[in-house]
Amino acid sequence: MYVAVKGGDKAIDAAHAQLACKRRGNLKYSELTVSQIQEQLPYAVDRVMTEGSLYDPQLAALAIKQAGGDIIEAIFLLRAFRTTLPRFSSSKPLDAQAMKVERRISAAFKDVPGGQVLGPTFDYTHRLLDFNLLDESDDEQAAFFNNTDDALKEESQEGYQQEESLNYPQVLGIMANEGMIETHHSDQEIPEVDITQQPVNFPADRSTRLQALARGDEGFLLALGYSTQRGYGRTHPFVGEIRIGQVSLSIEPEELGFSIDIGEITVTESEIINQFKGSKTVKPKFTRGYGLSFGHNERKAMSMALVDRALRGNEFDEDFGSPAQDEEFVLSHVDNVEAVGFVSHLKLPHYVDFQSELELIRKIRKEHEDQPQVDSEVDTKNTTESLV
Repeated sequence: MYVAVKGGDKAIDAAHAQLACKRRGNLKYSELTVSQIQEQLPYAVDRVMTEGSLYDPQLAALAIKQAGGDIIEAIFLLRAFRTTLPRFSSSKPLDAQAMKVERRISAAFKDVPGGQVLGPTFDYTHRLLDFNLLDESDDEQAAFFNNTDDALKEESQEGYQQEESLNYPQVLGIMANEGMIETHHSDQEIPEVDITQQPVNFPADRSTRLQALARGDEGFLLALGYSTQRGYGRTHPFVGEIRIGQVSLSIEPEELGFSIDIGEITVTESEIINQFKGSKTVKPKFTRGYGLSFGHNERKAMSMALVDRALRGNEFDEDFGSPAQDEEFVLSHVDNVEAVGFVSHLKLPHYVDFQSELELIRKIRKEHEDQPQVDSEVDTKNTTESLV
């Protein structure tokens, strides 16, 4: 590590102290608490939980505070802590059909059973800075929330707000009943591969790919998903459904022999629809791309669904050649914690390696300088005469 740098351990301790001062900031301002981060930066907390592979809002908020707002560093911290935890059970598959919906939309159908539920979203904001937030008093906040609660109660009385217990059937399930889209059977045997305990081998099955994409960097997935829409892949997707809400998490302990609910978690589920022209043996139908993430994280879930569908090209004999369709390229580079390790290691001392390359370049330059110089004018004259 950096012990080779002049100053050694004392220099490292001083760097840690400076980092702590940088994180704390000016002491005239109150310290930012973990609870404040958890409650007021929910989207950052949700991203850290998703890519850190650990559902714990408090620990995700703590990681954000410790990292001074560096999201990838916070993900690294949470991922590292996760490796110290014992594993005592595997959860059962989530039942998204029974989700307590906060937000549920479909861009493919105007009218869907249960209706469109906009929920909390930036989609309809004007993206203008709200300068009122620079000096927002507690009284103003309380008045705003009271008025908001009253408005929601009125909507509920008028029938606009859906009841929490209402069953929202999955949109693509309706299409599957008509045979218009590929179906997935829950009773199919899927190999249990845990990429946190076993290395990814190629070719990988879809379950393994989805695990890697779920832990993958949002920005990387967003770029790949965007590339498929710009022609680097055979996708012209429609958003079949995005749903955000709470689902029950259950496990089945071996000593009990039956499943028990251990709580609820908030998740975002995204399914996209893509055309498939069919083949000699398969009728034309629509195909799916799937994405799932912790918390309110629909940009990540949508990007994941786009890349999932692109990686399924071999199933449908589609032309290959785009980055998003290259399984090994995507899965080998999607993990931001691994990427940070490879990039950040360049900061470590490489004195010996660099000195050897420096000496090599000096030797090559000297050999180049020692070569006899040819007069360009004479050479040009001789060339011209030979051509004549």
